[in-house]
Amino acid sequence: MIQKNIVPILVIALSLLLVSCGDSGKFKIEKGKVGHLHTKTTITELDAIFAKDSIVKNLSEGALGDDYFQDDDEYLIYEKGGNLLLTIVPKQQLDSVSTIKSIEIHDARYKTETGINVNASFSEINVNNNINRIESTFSTATLFINDYNITIAIDKEELGLREFSTQKVTIEQIPDLAKMKSLVVWFN
Repeated sequence: MIQKNIVPILVIALSLLLVSCGDSGKFKIEKGKVGHLHTKTTITELDAIFAKDSIVKNLSEGALGDDYFQDDDEYLIYEKGGNLLLTIVPKQQLDSVSTIKSIEIHDARYKTETGINVNASFSEINVNNNINRIESTFSTATLFINDYNITIAIDKEELGLREFSTQKVTIEQIPDLAKMKSLVVWFN
């Protein structure tokens, strides 16, 4: 009698285990990988990978186009309900078999093993990661983290610096609570 009750319980427990492990890597960022996307993923595969989500395609006009300001195709991935997850840029424009050049992360559920996500403060990033270099642009300081092939842009306002200056930025100048402007994973 007890053995008859154990079999259905084991089947239910195994089913729950398989379901919970099914999306274990959906939001994980690693070097050369974001969720189910990796360096060999082609643009054609996005429809299958994000079948339950919505994809908005902003395609450039290529070399013959009139729009000088949009030089890259963009694939915006929205979760059902309207939450923007990712912006994917292919290596080759107007090429459905192109692989991915970069992925901008918009959702805080995507994170690295060391805790880098879009809501991380500078102190959280700096404590657990090796920042390889910092480059200054007119409006941002860009941090390069080679362990994940990530760039993180921090607005100069967060640093207490004037915009539109190319003043060199050092790690010591960045406040611990500075928030990032963007988080981009590069697939090169």
